[in-house]
Amino acid sequence: MLEFDEKTTKLLEIAYKGGDVSLRRRKAFDALHLSEGDFVVDIGCGNGLLTEEIARAVGSSGQVIGIDPSDDMRTAASLRCSAFQTTEIVNGSADALPLKDGEVDKVVAVQVLEYLPDIPTAIAQVHRVLTTGGRFVAVDTGCKTLDWFSEDEDRMRRVQEAWDHHYVEPRVAALWPRLVRNAGFVAVEVKPFTFADVTLRPDGVAFMLLHLMSSYASENGHMSSKETKAWFDEQIDLAQQGRFFFSLTYYQMSAIKA
Repeated sequence: MLEFDEKTTKLLEIAYKGGDVSLRRRKAFDALHLSEGDFVVDIGCGNGLLTEEIARAVGSSGQVIGIDPSDDMRTAASLRCSAFQTTEIVNGSADALPLKDGEVDKVVAVQVLEYLPDIPTAIAQVHRVLTTGGRFVAVDTGCKTLDWFSEDEDRMRRVQEAWDHHYVEPRVAALWPRLVRNAGFVAVEVKPFTFADVTLRPDGVAFMLLHLMSSYASENGHMSSKETKAWFDEQIDLAQQGRFFFSLTYYQMSAIKA
């Protein structure tokens, strides 16, 4: 898994305010169908951008709890959400939610499930804390859908294979219908959305992954720093030549507690 240290947190801060990740966040936001007064939990809240948006939507009569295991991310989220008195950022994990049974209206988890070693337990935890009729929304990466052009296909393959080590489950969307139904959810939905780019924007998903994947591969010993730098530099050159191509699909998933 990725370690969200200060350097990574700053990189994500830029990307998360960009158009691509804003759209990804919006997919989760829209699927929640928020109302004034809702009690909402944001699992893996990160730097708090979605948490803040939810807090505005539910108003002063609502309540929002952001949960994250990273000290750096919680610090960023707490600062961002400090103006909302009914919003709290707490330490915690998806498999042991620090909440009472049946007290929450809606739960959201963006790019969380793909990193968990025990997804069924996390889903069971969400089911436990939701009220009857409560909604669970998740957005996760279709990790096997990545299509990224490189003239060095072998190196590109090894970069992707190195990146495969950073998540636990690459096909969350394929498992979603069975897992949530087994946990007692109904009204199950899965909707794909894809980022396909022929430019390399500093605020885009591709640019963010270019940094994260190259750093992860070298820092974890999967590839040499020389190789990952060559891959990074090639992508910059391809973009400058107008030959860049990147495509990745995400999935918006939702279900309701019966």
